[in-house]
Amino acid sequence: MVTNLSIEKRNAVLIKMAELVNQEQEAIIKSNQQDLQTFAGGDLAMLDRLKVDKAKIQEMINSLIQLASQDDPVGKELFHFTHENGLEIYNKTAAFGTILIIYESRPDVTVEAAGIAFKSGNKILLKGGKESINSNLKIVELWHQALAYNEVTAEWVEYLNINREETQVLLKNPPQKIDLIIPRGGEKLIAFVKEHATCPVVVSGRGNNFAFVDKDADLDKAVEIILNAKTAKISACNALDKVLVDENLPDYQLFVELLVSKLKESGVKIYVEKQLDFLSDVVIIKNEQIWYEEFLDYKIVIGTVNSLDKAIAKINQFCGGHSATIISGNEDSAKQFMESVDAAAVYQNASTRFTDGFQFGLGGELAISTDKLHQRGPMGLEHLVTNKWYVFGNGQTR
Repeated sequence: MVTNLSIEKRNAVLIKMAELVNQEQEAIIKSNQQDLQTFAGGDLAMLDRLKVDKAKIQEMINSLIQLASQDDPVGKELFHFTHENGLEIYNKTAAFGTILIIYESRPDVTVEAAGIAFKSGNKILLKGGKESINSNLKIVELWHQALAYNEVTAEWVEYLNINREETQVLLKNPPQKIDLIIPRGGEKLIAFVKEHATCPVVVSGRGNNFAFVDKDADLDKAVEIILNAKTAKISACNALDKVLVDENLPDYQLFVELLVSKLKESGVKIYVEKQLDFLSDVVIIKNEQIWYEEFLDYKIVIGTVNSLDKAIAKINQFCGGHSATIISGNEDSAKQFMESVDAAAVYQNASTRFTDGFQFGLGGELAISTDKLHQRGPMGLEHLVTNKWYVFGNGQTR
């Protein structure tokens, strides 16, 4: 059983971890090269997430340093009430206890997500995918060095090198108390965790994000925003998958042709509804199920609607609850869209690629939650806490 760590200890561990990651860059990359050489899948998104280079290592270092500079999220007063009988009642933030992070292919999670959870006063259990085993074990070795340097037990960051069957057993009957599970990966991983877990799970990472080109859109902005959201990083959960175009848009057909041409230049495969069959070299949708899919690939679906209300209804029917953007110069339409679309992050005239803890000013993120309890959207340091009541009396009875 680990005891609580002071904020000074937690910060000291984070700073030392940043120093070690910086010193061991070549060793981390070498371990990652082993993983890349044995990666057998054709999944472009997973491969992109698996790769570690100097730029990604610098992001890890920056996240640790920034975490160490932030205020302690634990022990913040949320509420204070003085009872008529003299009881002093406080509600304060508190650490969850033990957090299990199950993830695929992303060695940076072993640094950044673990760092956020650790700074929040939690013990960390990490279960990475087999495809990133060498990278993860090297990084956890550095965690243990940082902990030992500060005379903190290695139990605070533990790596679970277990297979799928053992993971299933762990989820159903954990050998130790687990207070929260956060799966980071594709829909199959999330479904697996939700099916077998016996403690709370934060659903994170599924995108299937939408853009709606309103009849009052700036067409140059629309093309630029859609291209960025789709092609800047296909492996990101904030990448764009679906586009709806208002048929009342001036030069509607010319706009769609231009958009499709630009997307093709970036190597994107285009799926369209039957009413867009005037386009060349596209795939006509035959099954509505494609509207539910998150691609994490160079694929996009383009459809049409004839009103703002129908766009909102379609997005709410099919989107993953992550991000949606409206491209429109009409403030009333944008307001209606943003208030009515059921997603964690809604935008006007901007790319969905900004749905990210660092971009939102959180200094990094543990996950992007599509749940509504207990936190929605990017989960940063201040969100990885629960709360606790403190009641001070002087013999009061009821």
